[in-house]
Amino acid sequence: MPKGIHLRIVGAAGAGFPSPAQDWQDDAISLIELLRLDRAASFVFRISGSSMVEAGIHDNDVVVVDRDTRPAEGHIVIAIVGGGFVCRQPVRRRGAACLEARNSQQSYEPTSADGVEIWGVVRISVRDYRR
Repeated sequence: MPKGIHLRIVGAAGAGFPSPAQDWQDDAISLIELLRLDRAASFVFRISGSSMVEAGIHDNDVVVVDRDTRPAEGHIVIAIVGGGFVCRQPVRRRGAACLEARNSQQSYEPTSADGVEIWGVVRISVRDYRR
């Protein structure tokens, strides 16, 4: 496994009131270590579509998925449905487990969890803000 790309930290960038931590500076960070991609159970997916925008995951975002994390209600997961991968959120409706999309602007039927394989749990999402 490659050691990873190390990027130099320029400094802290305030996104509100000035912080005493602004003077803090580290030499470099490894994106592989930061995203924990050096784990055998971590995988990367590119999201296609807008079914999860209300969960903060948008079309073309990249997500890091852990296969060794036990999914729980409220997590975002990658599941195999109908032979393909989908990004959804496990919930309970009327006592039954199902997977739901998170975009109220579009009509998505909840998917029954019966016969669905939860492939992994989404841990991190990355977005390119230039698009």
